[in-house]
Amino acid sequence: MKKTIALLTGGTTGEWVVSVKSAATIAQNIDTSKYEVYKIMLTENGWFYEPADSVKIEVDKNDFSLNIKGKKIVFDGVFIVIHGSPGEDGKLQGYFDMIGIPYTTCNALTSSITMNKGYTKAIVDGIKNLNIAKSLQLFKENYSVDEVKTQLKLPLFIKPNNGGSSIGMSKVKHFDDLQTALDKAFNEDTQVLVEEFVEGREFSIGVFKTKGKIVVLPTTEVKTKNEFFDFDAKYTPGVTDEITPGDMTAEEKARVEQIVADVYVKLNCRGIVRIDYFLEHNTGKFFFIEINTIPGQTATSFIPQQVAAMGMKLQDFYTQVLEETI
Repeated sequence: MKKTIALLTGGTTGEWVVSVKSAATIAQNIDTSKYEVYKIMLTENGWFYEPADSVKIEVDKNDFSLNIKGKKIVFDGVFIVIHGSPGEDGKLQGYFDMIGIPYTTCNALTSSITMNKGYTKAIVDGIKNLNIAKSLQLFKENYSVDEVKTQLKLPLFIKPNNGGSSIGMSKVKHFDDLQTALDKAFNEDTQVLVEEFVEGREFSIGVFKTKGKIVVLPTTEVKTKNEFFDFDAKYTPGVTDEITPGDMTAEEKARVEQIVADVYVKLNCRGIVRIDYFLEHNTGKFFFIEINTIPGQTATSFIPQQVAAMGMKLQDFYTQVLEETI
């Protein structure tokens, strides 16, 4: 018997377009012999299902159901594909927990914590072979530029603590540019992470669980023509080379796979996550950047690339994710 799945997309942030494109990839690759899929669009004006042959049908938020031509549709589970808030920060997960519907992502607590880069780094600090760049977490109401200048060395990365897609992020090479970068980041969030730059090669790697076993996908090496892997580099064709699988030695590959599996366990992850990291030049040390608990699933996103490099069909991949979480 088919399970009824809500594919929840949209959102209210600047990552709306990526969420919609990700949902399209998933919808095209879900096994329709096992799952009946309803794409639900979350917008600032409401939550809607829009059939091809009729007007929008609003979701009943009391139990997350639909009424279609007098028939009530209830869901066995939800595939959440909303990047940023409210899909990636735990808000939707808390709602589904309260009404008792399973979903494909990390739980509300893990989702909420991992949206905060500073809190996440504090938790994973101490994992064997994992290094963290020296940093300061600043709060908009009370921070000191002088503290940054005295405690950290240039160059610096300035990041909104709860943001995604590198929106509001800057690289600072001169302290004269620090305040402008902080203002840009604080325009996106009330907390900002300032961290020392790590000179190294950048990678991104997917992790998921199937049949109770953690599986690490082949990594993607990121080589961008921009100063760093910013929003433009992520979403503008031709700006960045993405090499899957990335070039690592056998020792680096084994070490990275163990570290990211340990991160997955330490943060109590579920579903698909993506972990970004540097391998420092000269030393080869692993430096944790961040974790994405709802990584992009567009046709050109890292995860589909890595699934293909593993020799797996996307349909089989999404089936394994659904079977593990719903």
